[in-house]
This record gives sequence, C-alpha cells and structure tokens, in this order.
Amino acid sequence: MPARPRPGRVLSAVAVAALLLAASTGCEDTGSSPAEASASGSRAPSPSPSPPPPPSPTASASAAVSPAGAPSASTAAAQPTRAPAPPPAPTRLRASVETRGGALALVRGGAAQEFTVTLRNGNSAAYGHLLVAFQMELLEGVPGDAQGAAPEAAFVLERFDAASGTWRAAALRIANDRAPESLHPDGTPLAREAVRVERYRLRASAGGPAGSTPLMVYFVDTDADRAAAAQVSLPHTTR
Repeated sequence: MPARPRPGRVLSAVAVAALLLAASTGCEDTGSSPAEASASGSRAPSPSPSPPPPPSPTASASAAVSPAGAPSASTAAAQPTRAPAPPPAPTRLRASVETRGGALALVRGGAAQEFTVTLRNGNSAAYGHLLVAFQMELLEGVPGDAQGAAPEAAFVLERFDAASGTWRAAALRIANDRAPESLHPDGTPLAREAVRVERYRLRASAGGPAGSTPLMVYFVDTDADRAAAAQVSLPHTTR
C-alpha cells in the first residue's frame, strides 16, 4: 500500500509557499501600515525644499518702472539733466515822442500840431505814479509885440482824454532852469512791461515869441522823489 505523506512535511511546503507569496507581494506594495512603520522604527525622509524659479523677463522689466508708470530712480539717473533756463535780462522804461515830419513847426496864431508820447515799461519795476512833464526854454519876443505877458501864455498844450473824447489843458513849464522832480504832483500807474500811448497837441498864441527850442519831455516817478526815469525831446520851431 502506498505510503502517506507526513503532516510535518506538508505543512513545511505550505509555509514555504506562503513566504514566497508574501515576498513577491511586498516588492510591489511599497506602503506600510502605521503599525508596521512604528514596529520597524523607520521614518520616511522629509522632502527637501525646491529652489525658487528664476525671475521672468516680464518681472524684471516691470521692476524698473514705478507703479504710476514713471521711470525709476535708476532710469531717471541715466537720462541727461537739463540746466535751468537763465532769468531774463533786466529791462527798463523806454519812451519816445513822435510827430508829423519829425518836428513841431508852428505858426503864431495858427493851428495846433499833434504829437504822441509812447511809454514802454521794462521788467525791472512797476510805477504807481508816473508823470509826463513838459518844458520849453524862453524864446525872444518878436519886435512890436506887447511885452510883459506870462511866458506860459505863449503856447497852449493839450492832452486828449480818451474817456471823454475831448482835449484837456496840460501843464507846460517855460523856463531856462529845470524844476525839481519833488515839485511834480500826481502821475498814473504803469505796470511792468506795459505800453501806454498818449496824444498831445501844441499851438502858438498870436502874440507869443518866435524862434526854435526843443520841447523836452520828462517822465517822473513821483512816488520815489528822484530824477526822471526817462527823458526825450522833440525839435520845435515857431514863426
């Protein structure tokens, strides 16, 4: 009769098969339960931090511009700097007097001749009261004329008032000496770089003297009580 296998050998073969199956299964499953990890005492190493990514070209370009879109300090420093513009050169009051033919040619008792006075202020000072003053030197009387008349009666000076559209009497000093500027009253304002044109006319009275002497025009700053700010003259002859 055939011999029966021993139980011990059968169990040994079964155990060997189970161990081989477990070994093959362990190679495919790398995970382990918390109990097995604690039993073995080993822990998985923590992942090392990865290096930061390099900055993109867009980020580098945007870093050179401020949030408002203005150039950064480094960009502004690279731009050329402009020197400040120099201040304008100082200019002063200029005056001129003009008439038909360039001179006053009067006839005693005849019509008046008109002339203009132009003021062009500079950028140095503004005037609160600037006076236009007129003066002529004495002329010799014509033989046969009545003597003893006041010199100022020999000529009549008038200024055109644009507001009313009429001619008004203006002061004319006739003397061989010049009056101190402190004696001149009044005056009108003249701002910086302002231009003012005034119209005047002069006529010779019938019984006045004849001869040639310039009509002198002074521009006096009556607030400063000083010498005339400007002076011009116009040739004049009365016959």
